[in-house]
Parts: sequence; structure tokens; C-alpha cells
Amino acid sequence: MSNPVYGKTKKTSSKASAGLASPLPWTLSIGLILFLLWSSFQVALFNGQLLQFEGPIYWALMITTFLFIIWTLVYYKTITLDSQRDWLKLVVILLPITYMLSLINAASNYLAINMILIQCIYAMLFVMTMYLLQNKQINHVIQSSLIGLAYIIVGFGLLNWLGAFSFTGKLVGWFSSGVVNGVYNQAIWNDANGPRLASVFQYPNTYAAFLMAFLFISIFTLIRTKKVYMQLVHSFMLVPILLSLLLTLSRTGLVMMPIVFVVILLLLKPVKQILWFIYLAISGIGTIAILNPVNTAGLELQQQFSTGLAVKGWIYLIAVSIIVAIIIWAIQRWISPKLETKLQAWGKRKGASLLIPLGSMLLAIIVAVLLLGTSVRNILPDSISTRLENINFQQHSVLERITFYKDAAKVISDYPLIGAGGGAWTALYEKYQNNPYVSAQAHNFFMQKFVEVGLIGFIVLMIFILYIFYQFVRSYLRKTEDERDSHFVYFILSMTILILSLLDFNMSYVFIGMLVFIGFGGMAAAIEPRPVRRLKVGPSTARGIYTTIAGLTVILLLIVSVRFLQANQYAIAAKEVTQTSQSFEEIKAALDKDLAIRSTHSDSLLTLSALYQQGFEQTQDDLFYTAGVSLLEKALQAEPFNKSMVKQLIQLYELKDHNEQAYNLQKDYADNYIWDMDWYEILISRSFDLGYQALGQGVVAKKESYFSSGLEAYQHVVEGVEHLKTLPEGQLQGKPFELTSTMILNAGKMKYMSNDAAGAASILKGGIAEDLTDATNREIARWYLAALTKEGQQDQAIYDKLIAVAPNEADEIKQIAALNF
Repeated sequence: MSNPVYGKTKKTSSKASAGLASPLPWTLSIGLILFLLWSSFQVALFNGQLLQFEGPIYWALMITTFLFIIWTLVYYKTITLDSQRDWLKLVVILLPITYMLSLINAASNYLAINMILIQCIYAMLFVMTMYLLQNKQINHVIQSSLIGLAYIIVGFGLLNWLGAFSFTGKLVGWFSSGVVNGVYNQAIWNDANGPRLASVFQYPNTYAAFLMAFLFISIFTLIRTKKVYMQLVHSFMLVPILLSLLLTLSRTGLVMMPIVFVVILLLLKPVKQILWFIYLAISGIGTIAILNPVNTAGLELQQQFSTGLAVKGWIYLIAVSIIVAIIIWAIQRWISPKLETKLQAWGKRKGASLLIPLGSMLLAIIVAVLLLGTSVRNILPDSISTRLENINFQQHSVLERITFYKDAAKVISDYPLIGAGGGAWTALYEKYQNNPYVSAQAHNFFMQKFVEVGLIGFIVLMIFILYIFYQFVRSYLRKTEDERDSHFVYFILSMTILILSLLDFNMSYVFIGMLVFIGFGGMAAAIEPRPVRRLKVGPSTARGIYTTIAGLTVILLLIVSVRFLQANQYAIAAKEVTQTSQSFEEIKAALDKDLAIRSTHSDSLLTLSALYQQGFEQTQDDLFYTAGVSLLEKALQAEPFNKSMVKQLIQLYELKDHNEQAYNLQKDYADNYIWDMDWYEILISRSFDLGYQALGQGVVAKKESYFSSGLEAYQHVVEGVEHLKTLPEGQLQGKPFELTSTMILNAGKMKYMSNDAAGAASILKGGIAEDLTDATNREIARWYLAALTKEGQQDQAIYDKLIAVAPNEADEIKQIAALNF
């Protein structure tokens, strides 16, 4: 690299260091570190689209805004738009703007606004860290703090694995929203595979992504650092991290790990590549050595705590970690320098850095074959061995993810340009799903992003991400080794999480998203500041533009965060009041406080409408009915896909015997819930009831209209059941979806009353059951036999069984067969 470029780097560094004599930069840095620590224990700020999760996110918005104010005070005089890197702080504003644009088509106004606020958090963190991390001292402190935070989370997870639930609950309960009844909720996640380690995330796959990022960061840092005690600390933590990774039982993590590893190796010198292999192998052997006893101890401690067993588990873990740390330190101290000297010339050869990554791919294939296809797998605990055995492309989780992505493509085709707003997948997936799975997440960050912001927002995001990665790698390759290493941690952090987010919803955790954008900020800080030519703006003008935008944004975000926090607290208080009070006025007053701030706050809207419904049921006062209907009709304009609101409105219509309005709503919204069996059963029943009523009134056109829609709904279920038979063998269908006896009976009746006895018989025959003591089954048999009689046919076997159970059915059959419609 030429001297002028070095000169530019120094100039930038001094500019970024402006104001460091003041305590404000360090206040900002310490505040950021403490904020990350707090955030991690708020269930990693999971954006779960539920009331319980939103409060910490609004707190995070407020804290980030205050930190951004401090940043503005520190760096106001250094704000310029001289280089391409400088313009990134304006480009990042486009990310929340694309979410604002998607509000036009928002499937859920409530969820969409939350996502705008989350994007603002990311944008502010990116700008702050892009400046902060240009300073060598602050960069070192923040890197060390991030690694330290990761080690705390690893320790927290293992404490829970080895039975210390109460201790960890008390340890963080005073500030964590994740603690329920004195225990951090779902730090150990239980599913069909048994207990899985999830630590602060409550979801093992996201924890695996986090662990993998910091496993590689730890290896990189221990090789880079010259301090013996730091080498020992990082080496010591390799076994706990790898052990935790295996205890997550995350197949996604294990499958993607070689890919991430190879990408990182491509940017390292051959000597470091070899050391990475050695250290990963040593820590891997150490982990395998204690995996069975620690895994077994953890499984037993989940059932019943035993001090002796917990201590035994810790002894295994600590002893092996110490041994591994000493071995790695010895290699780093004595063998690494010799290795570097011997391979120095070879490392300079063209293409030398490619040989080991290519070899690692081959090695990964060999290891995969051994673990997946041979008895070598048996050295692992049964829970892990079984998970490895099930890794294949015909496995349920793989097939289901492919289905998610295909269904996401359907949403994108309907909302191509600006998307369907934040939270769109959660709001819309039931309308587009291929089969009745339940998943509020698309399990792919990029697909979910495309669904939310459309082609325009997706292009903006990809240009932003790819530009940062491209410019970072470009600058990285031009720098000396010391300069390269200074910010490489951020590349590992963002790249690892994004790659693993191709197969999971890691970025739905705002804490994880914050780490990714801090990583972007760190990479941007290392980019060579190439001057712009066409968009050159004077320093005073640049400061004016940016501080105006930042100032207005900060004021707005502070107001919004405070108000939304108030709304959240009012909503929670209202829920508590409903559990302790029977007073209509007291409960309504609490709900009104929330809705005065956020008129589309789903939880409070549903609670208030239920309150109106209860009031009407108790008093029969139409004021309650009218208020409830008006509230829900207005709410559905902002939340058109909220099933709970639609159901509640239908219930209100039913209370007033407004059956036609209830039917119309059931019918109009059926396409939004195409795999909801109960929805279609009710729709078919309503169609029959109203059609039969119209028949009695002699209104033939109405009868035909109702029967037609009911039979269409029945046919939808028939086709759905047939479609589910085409699912790949390894894929589970999800929720039940089948023809119920009620559907068959009502559809058969509608066919019969439409003067199609043959069609009625065909439908009803499918509902004939062995147990004719059941009233519905008996009625199906009755109408089936009547339809056959009408056609001049008979099913003697069914007739004999029915008459044996209920002799009076003979007359019933004759009466129905004699009916004409």
C-alpha cells in the first residue's frame, strides 16, 4: 500500500479521535457495553410480536437514542461527507425508510411500526460504532467487552445446564425480563429431541449461531494477542463454547460451520490457517472427551438437582479446559513462531492461502461421512448422535424450510415492490402456506426481509451489506497484518451470523441484529476513506444536513419510545386489572390509557372488545354491542389479517343473532386461513343453516347462494386433504386438516337439498363410521341411505347396522327420501 493511503488512514484516525480528551467518548463506549449486557438478558430482545416482548425493545430504542445523542455531542465537529465511507451514515437511514415505505401495504400496522423502530436502533448503532471503532483504544475495549459478554452468556448457559436454575435466576432476576418464577425461562429448551441448551436466547439454533461466531472470534483473538494471560483465557473458553454448541443439538449450526470456517480461512495467512486447524482440533478432542459425562449430568440435573453430580460435571469441564488452554498456550508460545518462520516463504506463494481451505472442505466431507454413515457416531451421546443421523435433505426441518421459502415467494409475488411491512410473514403466512404448519418466522433473514420491504427495500439492504463487505475485504487485502487484524473480529461476527441466518430466524432477536450492525460499523471503520468526487459537500454543510436529520430523528424517537413504553406498561397493567377486578369502569380506564397512545395495540383492542362483549351478555344493552362492533371494525382496517379480531367480531354478531353478518365475515376471511379446519367446518355449518332457513322461507336464490358457498368450502377441504397426501415422505403436515363428520353431514345435506341425491350419497358415504351410537354418525348414515333410496339404490349392510342400533331410523329414511326441494 502506498504512503499517501497510509497518510489518509492516519488523518481519519485523528479525526475519529477528536474529543477523546473529554469523558464523553468513554461514557458512550461504557454505555454501549452495559447496554449490550442488559439487552442480552432480555431474552436477547426477541421480536416475538407479543406484548411480553415489546417492552424491552422500546427500552432499547430509548437507550440507543440517548447514546446517539452523546455520539452527536462527541463527533459533531468531525462529521463530514468527504469520503464514500462518510456517506454510509446517510445510506443506512434508507433501511428504516424502506420500512416506512412498506407501511403503505402493511399487513399489520402494529408490527410494521415496531420494525421501523428496530431498524432505527440498528442504524444508530451502525453510525456510532463506525466512528467509535476508528479509535484504537476504544476499538480494543469494545472488542474485549464483546468477547467478555459472550463468555458470560456461555457461563450462564452452562450453569443452567448443570442445574443451577435458582442461582442464575437470582443472579439476573433483578434486571432481566426473562426470569419467570425465579428461573430464567427456557434457558434449557425442551422439544421432541429432549433438553437443548439455549442460554439467554430461549432458542437453541440462535444460540448456536452466536456460539459459532464467538468460537471463531476466540481462536482469532488468542492467535493475535501477545499477552499470555489473554491467550490462556481465550484457550480456556474454547471447550466450554464447543461443548455448548454441541449441547444446543443444532443441526443448522453443524451443517453451516464448515462453510463459515472456510470463508474465514480464505482471508488468513497459511500459518494462521494451520494454527486455526490445530486449536480447533485440540479443543474439539477435549470437548468430545467430556461430552458424554457432562451431557449425562445435565440431563439428570434437569430432572433432579444433585450437588455432587453438578460438581462432578464442573470438574470435568474445568479440568479439560485447563489442559486444553495449557496445550494451546504452549503451541502458541514455542511452536507458532517456528512454524511462521518455516512457512514464511511458502505463504508468499500465489494461491498458497487457498490450499488449506480447499483441504478443509475435503476434511469436512470425510468427517461428515464418518459421523453420518459409520459407527464413529456412537462416540457421541445418543441425543447428539440421533440428531446427526437425521441430517439429510429428506428430513422434516429441511423440507419444511424449503416450504417456508416457497411460501415466502408467493407473498413476494403479491407484494413485489415495497413489501407487506414489518411482521408481514407473521400476519400473512396462514394465507399463503402450502400445508398447515405453525411458524411465525420464515427461517431465513433475507427471504423474510424481502417479504417485508419488497424488491426496493431488499436491493437497498443488499447494496448496503455487500458494499461494506466488499470494501472491507478490499481494504483488508491492502493493509499490513497488524492493520488487518484490528477489525477482523467484526467481519467474523457479522458474516457468521448472516450465513447462519440463511436457515433460521436469528435476526428476529434484536440483540443479534445489534451485534451484526455493530459488526458492520466495525468493518466500515476499517474501510479506506476514498474521497467522493460527484457528491462532495463542504464540512459545514455536511454537519448541517446530518445534524438536522439526526436531531429531528432523535426528538421523534425519544417521544415515540417514551409513549410506546407507557402504552406497553398500561397494557400490562390492564391485563393485571382484568385478573383482579370485575369493575367494567376500572378495566376500561386502564385499557383506554393504552389505546389513547396506540390505537392499534392488538392486545388491548382484543381485551376491550371482550369487555364490551361481556357487558352486552350481562345487560343486553345495545351500547355495549355497538361499541364492540365499532371498535373491531376500525381495528381490522389497521390489522386486516388478525384472526383473533375477526373471530371476536363474529362472536359479537352471533350474540345479536346477526347470522348473515357472521356468515359473510366467515366467508370473506376464509381465504386468509386456508388450512384452518375449524374455520371451514364453521363456514360449512353456517352455509347449511342459512341455506336451510332460506329454503323454509321459499327464497330459492339465497338458498342456492348459501349452499354453493358451503359446498365450495367443503371442496376446498377435500382438495386440501388430497394435497397433503403429496407432501414428501419426511415432511410432517403440521396441524390437523381433515374432513370431519360435521362437514360431511352438512355438505351431504346441501347436495341433497340441491336435488343432487347421487352427489349427496357420494359425499355421505365417505363419512360412514363403525360407531352408529354417535348421533352425528347415525345422521350421516340416515341421509346416505335416504339419498340412495332416492336414486333407487340400497346399501343393505349399512341399513341393517343402523336399524339394529335405532329401529325408528327406517321411518326417518323414508321421510327424507320422500322430500322434494
